[in-house]
Amino acid sequence: MTISNGSGLPSWQNPKFGAKIRAALWLETQVGVGGVFTKAELRQAFPDVAQIDRRVRELRDHNWQIDTHREDPALKQQEQKYVTRGAEIWLPGQAAAAKQKTTLTSTQRAKVWSDDSFLCRTCGIGVGEKYPDGSSGTSQLAIARRKVLLADGTTEEQLVTVCGKCVASNSSTVDLGALLAEVALLSPIEKGALSSWIEAGQRTRGALEKVWGVLQTLPEPSRQAVRAAVRLDQ
Repeated sequence: MTISNGSGLPSWQNPKFGAKIRAALWLETQVGVGGVFTKAELRQAFPDVAQIDRRVRELRDHNWQIDTHREDPALKQQEQKYVTRGAEIWLPGQAAAAKQKTTLTSTQRAKVWSDDSFLCRTCGIGVGEKYPDGSSGTSQLAIARRKVLLADGTTEEQLVTVCGKCVASNSSTVDLGALLAEVALLSPIEKGALSSWIEAGQRTRGALEKVWGVLQTLPEPSRQAVRAAVRLDQ
């Protein structure tokens, strides 16, 4: 079997595979998660397949997320974005395991983005913003399906807004039950602070944290003066 360079995956050019499998491998090895491609590039890669666009759309039946400008307004009309990989249909038995369609409607996507304040819930960047690390291009928001372990021990998929850079980091399962157990151990004052952060949608630094932050930057004589002032008030 032909193997693509460094990926450990079969070659997308292997003629033994059908067009849909080859398209999936092309997305995985040539475009990559978060990558944008055009219909022209797709057809150029598969000049021998008359309906390659349809084969790509059929990947959604296997839980692959491929957005167009209808789902992601940041895309141009001729562009599509490979957001998340679904079933590995090049493996025996996976190609026939098509699941019921789970493509989100525009209304559903808009609700998720609105609920998440149009921000990536991992890094906090907004749509169309430049990344602080100086990366070329601007951020594009997508929707990931995050597995959540609930307090009752069951697992469910929940939708969350992510940017192209952070989509891969949302593959791990969130243990909501463990987090709720940690919340239960907080003191009333800590729960009050957490509640205010949740309502504000951001963590606000209190006066004590601000003083501590500045204190750590001071020279030793100044730190001694603050230490003495604190002791006088006790």
